[in-house]
Amino acid sequence: MGDKAALSRIADTNFKELCEALLGEMKRLKIPGIAVGVFHNGDEHTAGLGVTSVENPLPVTPDTLFQTGSISKTFTGTILMRLVEAGQVELDAPVRRYLPKLKLSDKDVAERVTILHLLTHTGGWIGDYFNDFGDGDNALDKMVRDIDKLEQVTPLGETWSYNNVGFNIAGRVIEVVTGKPFETAVQEMLLDPLGMDMTFYFPDDVMITHRFVVGHHKDGKKVKVSRPWAIGRAGAPVGGVISTVVDLLTYARFHMGDGKSANGQKLLSVKNLRRMRKPLYPASGFDKIGLTWFIQNEEGVNIVSHGGATNGQIAGLYFIPEKQFALAVLTNSEDGRAITGGALKQALKVYLGIDLVIPKPIETPKEELVEFVGNYELPLLAYELKLEKGQLVVHEKPRGGFPTPDSPPLPPAPPMRIAFYDKDKTIVLDEPMKNALGEFLRGPAGSLQYLRLASRVLRKLD
Repeated sequence: MGDKAALSRIADTNFKELCEALLGEMKRLKIPGIAVGVFHNGDEHTAGLGVTSVENPLPVTPDTLFQTGSISKTFTGTILMRLVEAGQVELDAPVRRYLPKLKLSDKDVAERVTILHLLTHTGGWIGDYFNDFGDGDNALDKMVRDIDKLEQVTPLGETWSYNNVGFNIAGRVIEVVTGKPFETAVQEMLLDPLGMDMTFYFPDDVMITHRFVVGHHKDGKKVKVSRPWAIGRAGAPVGGVISTVVDLLTYARFHMGDGKSANGQKLLSVKNLRRMRKPLYPASGFDKIGLTWFIQNEEGVNIVSHGGATNGQIAGLYFIPEKQFALAVLTNSEDGRAITGGALKQALKVYLGIDLVIPKPIETPKEELVEFVGNYELPLLAYELKLEKGQLVVHEKPRGGFPTPDSPPLPPAPPMRIAFYDKDKTIVLDEPMKNALGEFLRGPAGSLQYLRLASRVLRKLD
């Protein structure tokens, strides 16, 4: 059944309007496949559009499996909150209470870092390090033993900067406290009770019997399959969840609900569910970070969300407890950010009458832009900002390193203009990061120290 036929079978006018808009964007951006689901006031609608792969094209359905990337971090946080509620973990406790041999490049930070720092991305060390330590039950332990080489970039607890490695550590804490492999703990404590039978961690569980997508990227004008597919077992707490829009809506309903499974089993108190989505630190743009969840307030309601990215797959999960509304969007293209962001804006408008605020750029004199020109770098992420035709332009400098240190870089994104919408606060004007918000951070004397873009704090080198 083709996409037009699939759309013709959608009876709900709001959902049909959303899917028609997504189909148009999917074709414009050359994204092979999308799955989308909406839950609103007890009604649920799901759809699949496009194909699973340009090399072996099968129709995407609501039951097609996608990698959800960093949405996985909220699963890790939810398990830790179950352990907090059981009295087995304390958020303010030093990680070394659970991992006595934890080593980081900064010995003082290793002594003081807490579970709360891990779940709020405020550890301050280089957060992007990925490696494959095999498929054994000791993969995560090996990963955590290998992170002491990661440099401390900002002081502990001072600055929010996305930190994948913090969730490797958090996952290892779960293993030690429960005495079980991480994936087993999540299966028993979350997936089984919620009936999420189409959510997996292991590629072998996916590829033998289920339909799944592969990631894609653009090489010039050609869309190609992104390889490798698997991210390695050590990455399970960071980005290992493979799921469907149907299961993600089940998960969102749990987080909006009373903490019970469908059969009445109490998994988490309402108090701790709310605690997870309480804003704790300012993050990128208008977002704040709670316990793994991002929170943005629009027209008096809190939009709770998390995105995800793996090798050529982009995902987004959003929910608003006050409105009993949830949206799940899964794509199999590195350009899927435009789809997930656009789907949220469209869905909020169609279902709730909420206009998602996008800051308006302000004119900045050329002489004031000169200060921001230069190179901003982390080991796996780097940008050069140039002044071109009176505007700041971001040039991506791909480094590779995902899902293993020797993975080659993908082709760079095209240059993107950025503009200011407030003092030191920026908005990207061009795809693939159009409307992404960033900011420049200054030192005590007012000099530029960092650029926060793509949720990371990058040092200014020159």
